[in-house]
Amino acid sequence: MARIAGVDIPNEKRVDISLRYIYGIGPTSASKICAQTGIAPETKTRDLTDATAGKLKGVLDNYAKSFA
Repeated sequence: MARIAGVDIPNEKRVDISLRYIYGIGPTSASKICAQTGIAPETKTRDLTDATAGKLKGVLDNYAKSFA
């Protein structure tokens, strides 16, 4: 399992679905995050490289700061 924002997200699901396991991320937010990172929403989480996982973490950090 990938660990993003302190949450283990499932490897066998699509990225847009997996992001919803993070508290505060719903379908709309997950779609926006995928668009910002350039990751296709239908990509499986297990297929993410370290670079793309890093992009997700960076966007999620900025996303969290915008609500703080």
